[in-house]
Amino acid sequence: MIIISTVIFIIRIQNVELPFLQRIFNWFPPILFAYVIPATITHALNLDLSSSVIHSYNKGIIIPLAVLSVMSALSVKQLRMVGIKPIILFVAGSFIIAVLPPILVVLYQFIDPTSADQIMTEGLWRGLVPMVGSWIGGSTSQLVLKEVVNCSEELFVTILVLDNILVNIWTILMFQFIKRSDKINRWFNIRGEKPQLSYIEVRNATRRDTWITISVVSIISIGFYVMDISFLSKVVILSFIGLGLGNLIRFWDSDFVLELGGKLILIIMATLGLKLNFNAFDIPTSLIVISIIWLIFHFVGMMAVAYVLKIHAAWIPIASMANLGGISTAPAVTAAYEEQWMPHAIVLAILSMVSGTAWGLFSIFLFEWILL
Repeated sequence: MIIISTVIFIIRIQNVELPFLQRIFNWFPPILFAYVIPATITHALNLDLSSSVIHSYNKGIIIPLAVLSVMSALSVKQLRMVGIKPIILFVAGSFIIAVLPPILVVLYQFIDPTSADQIMTEGLWRGLVPMVGSWIGGSTSQLVLKEVVNCSEELFVTILVLDNILVNIWTILMFQFIKRSDKINRWFNIRGEKPQLSYIEVRNATRRDTWITISVVSIISIGFYVMDISFLSKVVILSFIGLGLGNLIRFWDSDFVLELGGKLILIIMATLGLKLNFNAFDIPTSLIVISIIWLIFHFVGMMAVAYVLKIHAAWIPIASMANLGGISTAPAVTAAYEEQWMPHAIVLAILSMVSGTAWGLFSIFLFEWILL
């Protein structure tokens, strides 16, 4: 009942066009409220729902269903609209986000050995992995990686708050950067072309298509729920199945599965909020320092790649926000410079959504290889 009420409340309040609410959502997005509201209710009523059976359903069927939905929303054909150089820049930004956390933890030992040791011995590094998923893939990847890396609820809410603060500050900076991209081009003597306004015709789904899509997604999800395979195996297999469904089946309703994925994420976050313990909330200074350096290096690296590729500087904030901001803020930042470029930002944001989990798994591999 708590989960259902929370999700309905969040969905409705998202559609309320009041200036003060929009200002609140700019800093504390609805997905964070979806996590905090159930935790607040259970804390106020002194309820312990951390062992509820809903958590097994959440991990066993709801998260895999969200992965399948989001992955099936990417059309490979749409990538042609963007072009090879912007995609290379985008992938470079993702690569920097994925590889920096273990490297920065190692380097942090020279700055503060005690805090660096705490990051490893107390498992704080596990919070950096969901942040990789959030910055590249958004909420779906973040939630999947939280489960894969066994990040605690207390650490996870810390990462959620830190993540949202940093991303909102970054969004403001990228708004300013893209407005000045022409000047930056002249400063660095970059003569890269602006995005070409090419479009790919997308077939409008019928009601029949939508119902077939619902049926296929439901059957596959239930089938994988009863299969005796690991959570990680489910995520990987369903990712490939989702890509196949979205690109090989003509009747597939991509708009519906993308919207479905968004609703499922709210359910997942509300369910996880039932396990949150507010008494253990804290943001270690070491994580704040590492995250800020992390963002700066991400930006500097993308600047260097853009310079080598001789690509227009406007692509830097577009590709960066496709990584960090996702499908909501990337087009908004792009529109601050040229509204007709928004389709490019949307395509890159969707590519980010479907690649975030893979990059997060790569980060886990690096942590285990370098530090453990």
